[in-house]
Amino acid sequence: MLDLNIIQKIAVWALPVLFAITVHEVAHGWVALKLGDKTALMLGRLTLNPLKHIDMVGTVIVPLVLLTFGGFIFGWAKPVPINPQNFKHKKRDMALVSIAGPLANFIMAIIWAGITKLGLILLNNGMSAALPVVLMGQAGISINLVLMVLNLIPIPPLDGSHIIAAILPGRWVYYYDRIAPYGFFILLFLLITGMLSFILWPPIMALQRLIATLLGL
Repeated sequence: MLDLNIIQKIAVWALPVLFAITVHEVAHGWVALKLGDKTALMLGRLTLNPLKHIDMVGTVIVPLVLLTFGGFIFGWAKPVPINPQNFKHKKRDMALVSIAGPLANFIMAIIWAGITKLGLILLNNGMSAALPVVLMGQAGISINLVLMVLNLIPIPPLDGSHIIAAILPGRWVYYYDRIAPYGFFILLFLLITGMLSFILWPPIMALQRLIATLLGL
């Protein structure tokens, strides 16, 4: 991506970040609704209006800091409320709800790749105004793949932890859930030490290559 100043970076990244985080949460709520839990619907969270999902720290401050100082961009929104008591098959349905968010991010990464492809076609045909479209498309691919892979890490409260809990025997789930109070600090440690990048980048790069191959980027 070009060497942009902070204002240009915000202009390029704002929409992809908001969409990535919002659609991720709505996907959780939509699948929960289909499986019998109306909690998110009743609380007005099944909407693409980002104002309903914005978390001041995760949606605004963290992405801005990362944009300013470099590194990969990620963030989070207010979690969509889910009540597993409304599911017929609690462990299975909770796993399906959890995987819906990362899956939505993967689909959005493909959509942004299509937008990037269109922008490149226009750019190659002399339409210099298409450059922001290309940059925004690239940002959309990046943020969605980062959110997808990050959320699949099996550390509570990330989505991957609910998927793991669904396949663990009941006795092991009890011990696994005891990690939850320390999950944020584990993630913070991984981020500070650089281990988080080491974990994330191989699958992210592999997915980027797959999408680039599929769409001829």
